[in-house]
Amino acid sequence: MDEERTGELREERGASRNFIETYIDKDLEDGVYDTVCTRFPPEPNGFLHIGHAKSILLNSGLAEEYGGKFNLRFDDTNPVKEKSEYMDAIVRDVTWLGADFGGKILYASDYFELMYECAVKLIKAGKAYVSELSADEIKEYRGTLTEPGKNDPSRERPVEENLELFTKMRSGEVPDGTMTLRAKIDMASPNINMRDPILYRVAHLSHPRTGDKWCIYPMYDFAHPLEDAAEGITHSICTLEFEDHRPLYDWVVRECGFVDKPPRQIEFAKLFLNNVVTGKRYIKKLVDDGIVDGWDDPRLVTIAALRRRGYTPASIRKFVELCGVSKSNAVTDLAMLEYCIREDLKEKAPRLMAVLRPLKLVIDNYPEGQTEKITIENNRDVPEMGKREVTFSKELYIERDDFMEEPPKKYFRLYPGNEVRLMNAYFVRCTDFERDAVGNVSVVHCTYDPESRGGESPDGRKVKGTIHWLSAADARRCTVRLYENIINEELGVYNKEDGSLNLNPHSEEILEDAMVEPAIADADEDARFQFVRNGFFCRDSKDSKPDAPVFNRIVSLKSSFVLPSRA
Repeated sequence: MDEERTGELREERGASRNFIETYIDKDLEDGVYDTVCTRFPPEPNGFLHIGHAKSILLNSGLAEEYGGKFNLRFDDTNPVKEKSEYMDAIVRDVTWLGADFGGKILYASDYFELMYECAVKLIKAGKAYVSELSADEIKEYRGTLTEPGKNDPSRERPVEENLELFTKMRSGEVPDGTMTLRAKIDMASPNINMRDPILYRVAHLSHPRTGDKWCIYPMYDFAHPLEDAAEGITHSICTLEFEDHRPLYDWVVRECGFVDKPPRQIEFAKLFLNNVVTGKRYIKKLVDDGIVDGWDDPRLVTIAALRRRGYTPASIRKFVELCGVSKSNAVTDLAMLEYCIREDLKEKAPRLMAVLRPLKLVIDNYPEGQTEKITIENNRDVPEMGKREVTFSKELYIERDDFMEEPPKKYFRLYPGNEVRLMNAYFVRCTDFERDAVGNVSVVHCTYDPESRGGESPDGRKVKGTIHWLSAADARRCTVRLYENIINEELGVYNKEDGSLNLNPHSEEILEDAMVEPAIADADEDARFQFVRNGFFCRDSKDSKPDAPVFNRIVSLKSSFVLPSRA
């Protein structure tokens, strides 16, 4: 990239440039690299969550900003945990977020032969050897953070013997767990990762892509830098826990001969959220135990779950942007993510009427058999969204909590003798009510003022309460699901005694008799709406049927969250 373009980018972003962009700017200016190539390398052992979204959007965003390339590469070096189901889900998630990987999916297994050749090269150079220590013995020999390690008894094994044993490891002659290939670096290094780390292990496992061709598999710290180097990755952007592994990353790249424009590892802080479950083993247990209905259950924060609940790529991108990029770990409140989806939908989602807990309302003085059309704006704040007509009639549905027989003070909705406004329609006054066989209020009776059409009275009288409604003849039945955090926020995520999750037993409420406007019931898959007074909702793409739609509440309308000042 030429200096003029680099300067333009710096001017565009100004003081808001993060430390990674500053590093990249300097690398380009100094001629270390001619272009920028980044990657996202997930292990396909589960579904991605909101924390992964930060890495995806950061890496793909840097490639886009600098006119470079972004790779999607599966780290499929551990056949025990990897499934094609997870690979398919990851591709969907990355694509949905808008990260452009050019349509080409890469795999660590693409480089198995290259990795083997590099291992042989290290053996021949006297920089790797075959060890016969068990896993426990290797851990014992490694030492501690304050004490140096001890040399492996096989550390000085002759090169020829190491080559012969490594060949036997590959040919399948060596049982699992009896031999490993270790790098020969420094058992006294203050960085414990440099104390002769394992490069290869024996594992007689069938691989999803390579079948039974291999019975030795590379360790992540050996495979990852070689994959980056082979693909021409310029900046290997990873999270802070890999900072101590950077010397080993650089050692592998250098000692295996990738000295021309080697990749540069840069670490950033992970995205941590309060009171959410992101650990794959915990999510898998929730799925396996039937507590949630899959990795995409809307109560989770996997990307698939957020998509199903109704979050948009734009809202997640905004959330990641607000979280920022830094070298310091910090915890973010889930309310910020909710703020981002509200901000995204408030001018995109039409505002329609839905009654979640229906109560019949009969207007006794409204002409029998008469109906009329009421014109309503689809979104008062966005005139371009147009208007629609809804039917008004003698029998309506209102929310059950919009009527009380004996209301408390400052209750301004319906109760005997009180008058309210039916949104965009008429004033009505409660005159009576009926109970069902078990004593619950089943019907509310009212009279209406024919002169108050549009919600204003010609005599200037005021009412303090406005409620929404649906015509009983036109309303369509559906299922609505209301969600709370799956974690009991008062107790925190984990039980301190046994490490189990502190689950909220009220995290999902299912309302099977909700009523909605026909425009809502007939909506396309994944359509999003603001249900007046109730929040933002999305048609569930998994459980909805043409004659039985299901809607998930994405988020309520209001929150106490305040966007932090950037001053």
